[in-house]
Amino acid sequence: MQRMVIIEHLYNMKIKTIFWPLLTSLLVLSFFSCNESAPEQPKKIPQVDFSEIEKILAIKDDTLRVINFWATWCKPCVEELPLLEQLAEQNKNKAFSLYYISLDFPNQIESKLIPFLKENPLNGEVIVLDDPDANTWIDKVNPNWSGAIPATIINSGGNHNFHEGQLNSFEDIQHLISNLSSDQS
Repeated sequence: MQRMVIIEHLYNMKIKTIFWPLLTSLLVLSFFSCNESAPEQPKKIPQVDFSEIEKILAIKDDTLRVINFWATWCKPCVEELPLLEQLAEQNKNKAFSLYYISLDFPNQIESKLIPFLKENPLNGEVIVLDDPDANTWIDKVNPNWSGAIPATIINSGGNHNFHEGQLNSFEDIQHLISNLSSDQS
């Protein structure tokens, strides 16, 4: 009988020394894997022709809208993105919209644009402009636009300011916003 108790005790000890650490490890691993955020799947980036962009440009409410024409292959475009993100952060509790109109080539969305956005998440809405008739739509954005990027439109209440070229400082953006008036284009 004594022998049976000793064997049973050894059996229970073996289970405890193997089972509990194993169970504890599994619980800890499952806790961390449940709390890890799943890798973010890239959302579908809309590809539109200029008529969709024109609708955004035509809105005349009191929301401050920033429409930025850019591309991942454009160094000045990429360099000014942090300024636009700073503006988005500053206006997160206000009537504000930020549109990143990508002029990246549609056949490079998967290979260039999506990886860029994974590495550099943007707070605005990213839209790919897939309209080969640039000679027509560039003038509709602004008749003075040469077509060079980056190009930015600040719009509110039907008033807008257009800026061709890189925004070099946050003050550049604030200046465009403060000078919104109906007589500027």
